[in-house]
Amino acid sequence: MGLLPMLLLLLWPPPTRTRCPDFCSCKPDGALSCPDAGPGFTRLEISQSDSLERMEANAFDSLLNLSEILIQNTKNLVYIGPGAFTNLPRLKYLSICNTGIQKLPDVTKIFSAEFNFILEICDNLHITTIPGNAFQGMNNESATLKLYGNGFEEIQSHAFNGTTLISLDLKENKNLRKMHNDALRGATGPNVLDISSTKLEALPSYGLESVQVLIATSSYSLKKLPPREKFVSLLEATLTYPSHCCAFINLPTKDQNISLSIFENFSKQCESTARKPNNETFYSAIFAESELSIWDYDYGFCSPKILRCAPEPDAFNPCEDIMGYDFLRVLIWLINLLAIMGNFTVLFVLLTSHYKMTVPRFLMCNLSFADFCMGLYLLLIASVDSKTKGQYHNHAIDWQTGSGCSAAGFFTVFASELSVYTLTVITLERWHTITYAMQLDRKLQLRHAVLIMLGGWLFSTIFAVLPLVGISNYMKVSICLPMDIETTLSQAYILIILVINVAAFIIICACYIKIYFAVQNPELVAANKDTKIAKKMAILIFTDFTCMAPISFFAISAAFKVPLITVTNSKILLVLFYPVNSCANPFLYAIFTKAFRRDFFLLLSKFGYCKNRAELYRVENFSAYTSNCKNSSHGANKAPQNTLKLYTTVLGETCSKGC
Repeated sequence: MGLLPMLLLLLWPPPTRTRCPDFCSCKPDGALSCPDAGPGFTRLEISQSDSLERMEANAFDSLLNLSEILIQNTKNLVYIGPGAFTNLPRLKYLSICNTGIQKLPDVTKIFSAEFNFILEICDNLHITTIPGNAFQGMNNESATLKLYGNGFEEIQSHAFNGTTLISLDLKENKNLRKMHNDALRGATGPNVLDISSTKLEALPSYGLESVQVLIATSSYSLKKLPPREKFVSLLEATLTYPSHCCAFINLPTKDQNISLSIFENFSKQCESTARKPNNETFYSAIFAESELSIWDYDYGFCSPKILRCAPEPDAFNPCEDIMGYDFLRVLIWLINLLAIMGNFTVLFVLLTSHYKMTVPRFLMCNLSFADFCMGLYLLLIASVDSKTKGQYHNHAIDWQTGSGCSAAGFFTVFASELSVYTLTVITLERWHTITYAMQLDRKLQLRHAVLIMLGGWLFSTIFAVLPLVGISNYMKVSICLPMDIETTLSQAYILIILVINVAAFIIICACYIKIYFAVQNPELVAANKDTKIAKKMAILIFTDFTCMAPISFFAISAAFKVPLITVTNSKILLVLFYPVNSCANPFLYAIFTKAFRRDFFLLLSKFGYCKNRAELYRVENFSAYTSNCKNSSHGANKAPQNTLKLYTTVLGETCSKGC
């Protein structure tokens, strides 16, 4: 024999040697039987056995002194028959882990009389269901169930019926999705419930009254908890989402309620004696010594128990509804309806008008659409706030991680950027038209405006999509704004948006100042005309400043991770300042203008309404046309006046803005 084969034989691991446990017999068919092991036989361990395949009924019959049974790492064990564990009154611990069984073992005939009996069933990946009454008759005292790491998919009704549970451990059952609402019905307890790392989507609403410790870490599918009134005894909760802890804020425990109901008249006495080293002084001041002798009183009464919950809500998600204040809840409905109705009216009138689509009309349509989208965002936020009022902590995860919040965030970023872009284009177009009023060859054509606005739509869409692909995100806060600045890329994204908006505001202000000086001529313009022009410009700049300044100031400070305002207070900016332009635009520069009123009444006349008013506008329009024709021969002498008229017309017709 060569050297290499000899080395392989020496190094090859010996075959696994399996044998039956002492006092037991293993039949040729793989069945196990352990009868009459004697009174001294208290512990049975079966581990890493390849030969054990089955356990028939009465496998451990008459082992009255047996206190521990461990069946572990027996992958070939595929069957444990009903009644395999029968009449074991002193059994304290039964462990069945890492086997090949496909059904939950029958433990209903153990009849253990031991206090805190421990049943451990773990890492059995082929068991999919915990049936009803699965543990009834297991023991007569309290029990701890460690049912972790199995292949459970469902826990049926009355599964724990007839048990008194100290602890129920269901962690790491990664396929567990359903726990019947009556799964704990008929059981007393549990005091400790652990459902960590499961896919449970809901907890049963019945049977949680005794839970003092709730552990639900890495339970990402559990987005909604039962009403907090169900957790009357809860003292400690370790959950997955911070928002769930909001349900337990200011929730008194059961013991605290009882204490307060008994001693509510003695709170002042408690305060006066709280600093004394011996709290017994407090009780002796209230009760006679004979009465104290029969009381098992709690010296911790003056410092009542407080429910502890983790993880705690952070600054971005405080424990409040989407709209933190009631007055905001009313205002957001008024503002969003105003923005939607106003901008829809402008769009409808402009698009159905029989007049030619001009550059100002085209730009105004784009701006109205952007502001309409802002109204949709506010409507979506207001609707969700109304639906989740008082229970937002149970809807926060579904809302902020769902498609609804993503859609709302897309709407607001797209609308605000398109509005800013369009306003800048409108202002530049008005400045260009006023400055070069007499050079018709330099007038902006509609085809040029279409190309410019295509660029604006592309720009706005890109900035609105970036948070959806990981550059910042819309799920950081309940109002779905891109406030995530954890990464350098996200921080840069926010700063770029803010710098662009501030630059647009500066351009708008500069253009309006130039327009004002271009048309101001003391020799040709009456004082009241000059004042009207100044007032219109002041309104333009003031509404822009109102919308832009507070948001930009606080947003820039937050982008540098030096927040000067809380999320709660930022919602005031969201409602009172953020949509100012979206509401003001259709009224200041469309609905309140003479040109729009003309188009509006002409449209109504098509449906048989306001025919006389429409006819007046037709006559007035015709008169203006003939007057312009007569004055055309005197154009050289009337240039300054024509420039002023052009300015006042375009300012009243088309100026608009967004934030």
